[in-house]
Parts: sequence; structure tokens; C-alpha cells
Amino acid sequence: MDHNLHVVDLARGWTGTPYHHQASLKGIGCDCLGLVRGVWRELYGQEPETPPAYSPDWGQVSADETLLAAAKRHFAPVALDRLEPGHLVIFRMLPKAIAKHCGIVSGDSRMIHALEGTGVCEVTLDDFWIRRAAEGFELP
Repeated sequence: MDHNLHVVDLARGWTGTPYHHQASLKGIGCDCLGLVRGVWRELYGQEPETPPAYSPDWGQVSADETLLAAAKRHFAPVALDRLEPGHLVIFRMLPKAIAKHCGIVSGDSRMIHALEGTGVCEVTLDDFWIRRAAEGFELP
């Protein structure tokens, strides 16, 4: 099976997992980073690094691009206009704010992500999300 399609299949396996800040347990709870961490573990075993603790409002109280910096350490960059299924996309939820949300592209204009109040779901990668996309990455 193609690597990127395998990534999508693994991410879809997390669908319905409840949202839980800082968690990464399929079927139990995860946040957006926890989803990506869980898919990484399913692909490679151990995670490449342990993420630092972060508060629910870390994106509003910090100026550090922690999420983007970690992505750049472990993923290959992909231009936003070249995103394909299986690629990671990281978002800035507010203009000029740090990047603090991520999802996995699952198909043509679709992504899988974990959202507070909803959990892991597959949604349309519509203009709302496209406008907020900061950078794209490919899993190694």
C-alpha cells in the first residue's frame, strides 16, 4: 500500500476518539497533536521526541512556534499547493498568531483532525481552513 494512503487509513482509525487535551490514546482521547503522535507511533513505533507540557491556551500566551519547530525537525516540508492525502497541515487560527492546530489531509479537500468538543473527525478542507494553513509536511 502507498505510504501516504496508509497514513490516511491509520488516521481514519482514530475517528470518533473523544477530544482530550494532551492525550494520545486511540478510542480514549486525544487532541490534534495527539492524533499525529498516535499515527506516528502506529507507523514507526516510538515517537521521535516527547512533546513538552502545554496549556489549553498555549497558543494565546506564547510567542514560540513550538508546533512548527517540531514539525520541521521530523517531517519534510511540502508546499501548501502540493498537499496530498497523508500530508500534515499546520494552521494559524488567528492572523499573526502562532501555529497551534494540525490535521492530516485525507483526500481531495478533506482532512482528519481532533477538535475540542467534537473529537477526531474528517471534515472538508474548505476556505475557512485553507486561509489558516501555515505550512505543510510529509511524514518520512
